[in-house]
Amino acid sequence: MMIVKKRVGKHPSAGASHADDSADAAAFLREMADVVRLGQDPRGRIRTPPRITAPTAPPRRDVEGPEETDFTAHGVDRRELRNLKRGDYRVDDRLDLHGMTAAQGCTSVGRFLENSRHMQHRCVCIVHGRGLHSDAHAPILKPRVRAYLRSARSVLAFADAPRTDGGAGAVYVLLRRG
Repeated sequence: MMIVKKRVGKHPSAGASHADDSADAAAFLREMADVVRLGQDPRGRIRTPPRITAPTAPPRRDVEGPEETDFTAHGVDRRELRNLKRGDYRVDDRLDLHGMTAAQGCTSVGRFLENSRHMQHRCVCIVHGRGLHSDAHAPILKPRVRAYLRSARSVLAFADAPRTDGGAGAVYVLLRRG
């Protein structure tokens, strides 16, 4: 049987003073005194390090900037959105907003959603257009209508309509029942 005794006490360097540190620093400086910095490589292989620039701020997302094309309300299964995108729901009614201002369009959408829900429609299509012929060459109705749909309590989900029914210029809306 082997007995191992554990030494109790201080580590040998625990009592060393800071004088050893200064002696080491002095010895290092003496050894490095005759060191000469190397010149630049004549073959050009050593390049200057690239400058580090401050990171740029991420782009701000404005209200009328690019938006997501899909929406599901809290608690709605994402499979419902997939079915909506594929056009599996029968479209019960349509609203065409071409030629309307943004204010007129939002008012019409609000009335249309309430009437559709009253008539117990499950899926409706709202055609807002892509905004290619607007003055600013950017969609005006599309982001406003989609923002309105996000805030409407009667909307469960919405997605771009299939290409055969308007594509990015129309939206399928899934409504709550009752």
